[in-house]
This record gives sequence, structure tokens and C-alpha cells, in this order.
Amino acid sequence: MLRGIGYGIGTTGALAALTGCGVPAAYVKPGDRAGTDSSDRDKNLQFANWPLYIDTDEEDKSKRPTLEEFTKRTGISVRYTEEINDNDEFFGKVSPALMNHQETGRDLIVISDWMAARFVRLGWVQEMDRAKQPNVAKYLDPQLLNPAFDKGRRHAVPWQSGITGIAYNRKKLGREIKHTSDLWRPELKGKVTLFSGLDESFSLLMQGLGVDVTKWVADDFHTMCEQVEKLVKTKHIRRFTGNDYVKDLASGDVLACQAYSGDVIQLQADNPDIEFVVPEEGAELWAESLMIPNLAKHKRNAEKLIDYYYDPEVAAELATWVNYVCPVPAARDIIASSKDEETAALAEDPLIFPDGAVRKRLQIARDITAEERLEFAKRWNSIVGL
Repeated sequence: MLRGIGYGIGTTGALAALTGCGVPAAYVKPGDRAGTDSSDRDKNLQFANWPLYIDTDEEDKSKRPTLEEFTKRTGISVRYTEEINDNDEFFGKVSPALMNHQETGRDLIVISDWMAARFVRLGWVQEMDRAKQPNVAKYLDPQLLNPAFDKGRRHAVPWQSGITGIAYNRKKLGREIKHTSDLWRPELKGKVTLFSGLDESFSLLMQGLGVDVTKWVADDFHTMCEQVEKLVKTKHIRRFTGNDYVKDLASGDVLACQAYSGDVIQLQADNPDIEFVVPEEGAELWAESLMIPNLAKHKRNAEKLIDYYYDPEVAAELATWVNYVCPVPAARDIIASSKDEETAALAEDPLIFPDGAVRKRLQIARDITAEERLEFAKRWNSIVGL
């Protein structure tokens, strides 16, 4: 699975413009979010996720063992669709229904936390009943528990997590990269790429300037932009990418780039010279989270499925397939005890289970507010060329 790239203003900017032109605000009040829950009599669930983001049977890719086991345990059948390919695109698909107080046809969705923040602010998702989710309450990674947009994770529970750091080809570069500033060394001119998406790129770049991204301010953003503008003018930055950065790095056209931890694990399988680094100044810890949209017809069934994936045994099985940072640290010991050596080795991979030293350098960035987004996206997109 490759993390979805967002490009700044998107559909949210359009919504902001509409609300300023006499169109009723898109916000949904708490009392208008819950629908009639038919979970007790209707044992099914509609689950929308990203492609390649769940375990599959090695002989029959249409089978998903953990979902099949959930149905065996609960009697709840799951209609699983891989329909989310881009955060903004999916936002555009469901926003007409949600802003008009209509149900989406989905009981459970997975979106990146920067987009999840928008859903929470707009009141488009329901608060979960943690009393029905004992595994979430017990096993959710404490470092992911309190993002600025959803303290206590009542609306958005991580499906998987990851790190935005730096990937590089150590053999071709001939030395280590330890700092974000190492990307700007003369020998890397024309051999560096950054993410084009504002939400994906800004945190690591600010951290490289010594900013505490949990409480960054507008001046920090503009200082970061000034640095990037200079690097673009001197052609130090080769280009800005989406998920296609993996091709540039694999081919050798690029020697160092912004990258996602889960992607690098997959790249390393083909090229052990590719390394991933969490810079000394820090890197962004992010999540893609499970959410229950307003008026979902099977809220209790959705809460059960979320809690099922927080059973450490189930979380371990999922983690061995997707190779992102597991949001259930307790799964580590289960993976370590595997009789399969290759599987057991995953327990020692810091890109799946970050150790204490790495965790000290990880931060969850404060998200960009609706008020900031139009101004910031306009400047960033002018730099990137969007």
C-alpha cells in the first residue's frame, strides 16, 4: 500500500468558499450524526479501505484471512471494498452526502489523519463507544493516542501507522545521512525529491529547521517555504513527487528523498542498499485511521471490527503483511515468537516496531486548520508547480 497524496486546497477549499457565499455550512451537529443502528438484526458491514492494505491468502488473493476469521467469531459478514485511492478524491466522493445529512453507504472508512482531522472538524464522523472496544482501550499505542484533532482517539482509531523520513541509496551516495540538512549538500544537487503534497511534506522539513511541529505557527511555515524556494531556484531539488518516488529511488535517478517507512521495507527486499533514516532533528509519525461516518447503519458492527483488529494476535497477523508501523505494540512479542524465521525477524524491524531511541525523535504534527489551508496551500502549490 502506498500512502495517499493530497495536493492542498482540494475539495475542502471548495467547501470553505461555499460556506462564505451564503450556502449552509457543512458542519453537522453532534445530535444529527447517529442513524438507526440495525446491527443486531443485520449482521453485515460495509468497509472501505485502500488497495493492498490487508492480509490476503497466498493461494487465493480474493480471500482475506483476518476478515474471514472475524466473520467466524461474530457472524458478521464484511463487504470489503478497495475504493480509496486518494484522500481528496474520496473526500469528494462522500462529501455531498455527509454535508447534506445523508448516509454514505459505508460503515467504516480508512483515511489519512490529516484528512481525518477535516472530517472531525466538520462533524462528519461518529464518536465510538470505547466500552465496546476493550482491546482499543488496552492496546492502542500511547504515542498515537492524542493527536491534536482528536484527543483520546474517540473518532479516529489508527488502522496502520508510519513514519515520513528520508530514504537514500547508501552505496551510491557513499556516506550516511543523519540530518535533514544533509539533503542539501552540494553532491546531492539534482538528486533529491520531496513530496508534492503539502500535508505529507511540511512536517519533516520544519523539523529539519528545529521546529516543534506539535505547535508550529505561520512563521515556521513561511520560513520552510523560503528554504524550499531557494532549493528549487538552484535546481537542487530534482522534482516533487507522489508515490512515484519509489521508482526514482529504485532506478538510481534519485539518491535521497522524502519517503514513507512502509514503502522502504518493500524497496529493501529488492535492493538492500536502500536505507531509511529518522533524522536526528526528528520525523513525522502519522496514521491512517478507521472512522465511522455519520448515519452508518451498522455502527456497533463497525466498533466490533475495529476492536477485533486491536487483538494483538490479529494485529500481528496484519502487521506481517502490510509492514507499516503497527499501532498495537503488544503484537511485537507475538511476531517474535513465530516459528518462521523471516516472520520473527519483523519484530526487530524498527520501521514496524520503533525502538525507544527512534520514538524519541517522532512527533505527530499539528494539522493545518481550515483557516490556514487556503493561504498555505496557495504558496506551497506555487513552489511545487501545481
